[in-house]
Amino acid sequence: MATGRGRILRQHWLGLQAQRWPLQGGGAPRGRAGASGFRKGPGVKLAAGRTAMKQCARRAQHCEKSSSCSVSLDRMPSEILLKIFSYLDAVSLLCAGCVSRRFYHLANDNFIWIRIYSTVFSPKKSNWKVNSVEETAVSVSVLSVEDKEAGYWKKEYIAKQITSVKAALAQVLQPVSPYTGLPVKTKEALRISGLGWAIVLKEKSGKEYIMQHVDLSLNDTSVTVVWYGKNWPCLATLSTLDLCGVTPVFMDRHKPPPKNGPRWHSLIAKYDLSHLTESTMIGCDRLVQIFCLQPGLLVGLWKKEEELAFVMANLHFHHLVERSTLGSASIPYEPPLHSPFLDDNPEYGLHGYQLHVDMHGGGVFYLCGTFRNLFTKKGCIEDGYVKLIVINFNNNREHLPLIGKVGLAWRTNIFDGFIKSCSIVDMTLLDEHRKPFWCLSSPVCMRSAACPSDGPNFLGQTYYVDYTDAEGRVHAELVWIEETEEYFIVNLVLYLRVAKINHWFGTEY
Repeated sequence: MATGRGRILRQHWLGLQAQRWPLQGGGAPRGRAGASGFRKGPGVKLAAGRTAMKQCARRAQHCEKSSSCSVSLDRMPSEILLKIFSYLDAVSLLCAGCVSRRFYHLANDNFIWIRIYSTVFSPKKSNWKVNSVEETAVSVSVLSVEDKEAGYWKKEYIAKQITSVKAALAQVLQPVSPYTGLPVKTKEALRISGLGWAIVLKEKSGKEYIMQHVDLSLNDTSVTVVWYGKNWPCLATLSTLDLCGVTPVFMDRHKPPPKNGPRWHSLIAKYDLSHLTESTMIGCDRLVQIFCLQPGLLVGLWKKEEELAFVMANLHFHHLVERSTLGSASIPYEPPLHSPFLDDNPEYGLHGYQLHVDMHGGGVFYLCGTFRNLFTKKGCIEDGYVKLIVINFNNNREHLPLIGKVGLAWRTNIFDGFIKSCSIVDMTLLDEHRKPFWCLSSPVCMRSAACPSDGPNFLGQTYYVDYTDAEGRVHAELVWIEETEEYFIVNLVLYLRVAKINHWFGTEY
């Protein structure tokens, strides 16, 4: 009973305070509404009490905000800011240094960074006692801090972190599959490194737009990365597109990298967009038309406006992690110099080669095959290319069907679609030592043959698929079988550049 009476009296008191509050400034003026509110039942009194409490809370929050706004971190003495910064971790400290010029200089303090450096990279001790940050800093010579320029230990810490990340990735990528010639744990390396990809769109005026990837899919020997959105710059103003790998500076296998943490960019490829619409269009549907830029980039434009709809990059697993992490923002990764393999019988030609082919589009695989014991003779050299036959016209047992409806699926945040007769082809050619000799991942399209080839006659329409880069050419012929409604690959030939073979084996073909 006493507790109940106490609550009622408190509600009455809050109601009286609600009536007195406007006299102290702010709120509604006092009048009949307030008086009539007191003459009504207890429910109205409860409502008045709650309203008063809400008004008090709002005014208290407003006072707190106004008082906090009057205290600026910029006005604090440097000693206090350095003390605050000393409690931050490396990622937070780097972010704080981006606030202003003063914060940047304070965040470069060598005493703070040598504490972080010593805590992370100090040698492990045998005893169980864990020294505090202050004790660790005391153990470091004061001269090693004062005689260095500002920011020295920050650079040392970042450099050592990058080195440790590279060493960890190299260890993960060390085991190589004897069947594909590629690292066994490429997908694991991509996961633990937090690796992502970005495109840098550069206008002719010099302005840059950086876009992080929206979606990606991991295939057997490649990764497909997609960008789309609403805020694309105007295509007519763009000059180049840079494809970069984006890696967190600080890697932790057990937790994902922070979203706003420091990252470095590694240039993979640079593309020219100034004459995009004049390049070869490989397919279209009712909404978009797609253009291919080598190596492995697909650009989709809206048909109506000829503006960017999406960008798709296809990256082969061969040296993917190295290309995405070991370059700089302006210079791509350069693989180590190749030491030629000794060809014990150059007159014999190429022998013991192996080819793995994947053909897919939008997560659906139409072909996945491995061809072993491929060979060619030295006499099969035409126009600077060595001809390597994978699937022969005249051998029906080698002909392969494509499974499913061949096409390339695309999507944006608004629309999606399916472009017929287009797909992504991944090829990995291994030499006789099971080393990757030629790797590619690129969009291709099937084009109707104007006239039948010199091979045997097939009951169906013939289509060609062609690909060319600096290391060779690919030519495939497919036949559409109307009865079964499927494509058959009846011919597949690789043309390897003689210059590539001579460089690889030290020969003089």
